[in-house]
Amino acid sequence: MRALNMIQSPCPHLTTFSSSISPFLLHKPIKSTPPRRTRITRSSLKSFLDLTPENKPESLNVDLDWHDFTGGSAEYDAVIIGCGPSGLRLAERASMHGLRVCCVDPSPLLLWPNNYGVWVDEFEAMNLTDTLDKVWPLTTVIIDDHKTKHLDRPYGRVNRKALKTKLIEACASNGVKFHAAKVWKLDHEEFKSTVLCSDGKELKASLVVDASGFASSFIEYGEARKGSHGYQLAHGIVAEVEHHPFDLDKMLLMDWRDSHLGNEPYLRARNETTPTFLYAMPLDSNLIFLEETSLVSRPVMDYGEVKRRMAARLRHLGVKVKRVIEDEKCLIPMGGPLPRLAQSVVGIGGAAGLVHPSTGYMVARALATAEVLADAMVVCLGSTRMIRGKPMHGRMWSSVWSGSRVSEREFYCFGMETLLQLGLNGTRRFFDAFFDLDPYYWHGFLSSRLSLEELGLLSLSLFGHASNSSRMDIVTKCPLPLARMVANLALQAI
Repeated sequence: MRALNMIQSPCPHLTTFSSSISPFLLHKPIKSTPPRRTRITRSSLKSFLDLTPENKPESLNVDLDWHDFTGGSAEYDAVIIGCGPSGLRLAERASMHGLRVCCVDPSPLLLWPNNYGVWVDEFEAMNLTDTLDKVWPLTTVIIDDHKTKHLDRPYGRVNRKALKTKLIEACASNGVKFHAAKVWKLDHEEFKSTVLCSDGKELKASLVVDASGFASSFIEYGEARKGSHGYQLAHGIVAEVEHHPFDLDKMLLMDWRDSHLGNEPYLRARNETTPTFLYAMPLDSNLIFLEETSLVSRPVMDYGEVKRRMAARLRHLGVKVKRVIEDEKCLIPMGGPLPRLAQSVVGIGGAAGLVHPSTGYMVARALATAEVLADAMVVCLGSTRMIRGKPMHGRMWSSVWSGSRVSEREFYCFGMETLLQLGLNGTRRFFDAFFDLDPYYWHGFLSSRLSLEELGLLSLSLFGHASNSSRMDIVTKCPLPLARMVANLALQAI
């Protein structure tokens, strides 16, 4: 739903986390109310685009155990490329069971620059709620000027420093080694691999896991149908403002209004075919994270236009930015081919194609998948059976992408293709019906935890809740993506 969930290092802030939020609140009915009116203010307000962001790279102060190249050639059970959330979670879980792990990253202690937002129940399931520094008990979706939905599903902002500190300290406590370098080349033999680093050093391991993100050069992907990727693009800022119109106890997941473009005919026309929405995490009355997001487009939107739309929206809302404390650009490839399964390098996070093709969510799922992959590593590398080589690689990839997971992804890709066809009004109608579904279904869809059968039931329910105009969108604009999904599912079943 936003680019906040990029899982590799780089690429979804400051009050106390409330532990009183109960996951049982998640199944209350959704309320629909008219949005609060916001006044149009003077166009003379200074744009945030004129301000210089203050963010600078920051590193953790944690003592790590660095690999010692003077003590001979040590061989690890696993070398993990990258110290993003999924890479560190994998290293922590695998080393907890006694596996010898080394993490290779150019800057292992550097803080991740982007903001992460998650559903609180997802982090509760992984015992990570202590890494949230702000929780909103309600989430808001503004469909248009006349309709707002309040969702009883708590949303949280991840404290990047707290999460990375927790993961990397656990790694250090479990004996994980680190090496500060970029991986340059991999050489694979039948039962081991050699990792060649940019500083000329070498590491050897029974398994190599790539957690370096979407731009991985070590993972081979299947053949892509031309133009099969969609792209999510967002520009976000943590800003000190004079004031803002958002309720402090509600996180704004989506604002699809376009009244701010009334005096911008070119931007408004473009927004009707390739819409963007505002995502906002109000931290206090003068501090807020704001992000203008293109949910999915093909080809990728112009980044400058995303920023201009955001500037027009903030002027319309009367939000005067005094300081830009942080800024970020997120570009997430969505859909497209999966990695070739059973190859010698195993992927996790963005490198494994774990991003949700319909929403851009990934951080929670990648962290959870890292736990599953770690269990598979323990079975193969920590057992007396000593499973190595191709059988090991097959088991590892199956833990990341089981047959059912691959089939479910086809449905999410169908969702992405549908959203690409809808335009602004169709997208509004879609989310109006989507968030009227039983919470079990929309929670599960956004968190990638519905089975293929449940996804089929979701589709039927969505059609039943949709307006006549939305049903017409589905009937007229979805046949080709639907046929493609059915064909792909049939091929997988053979």
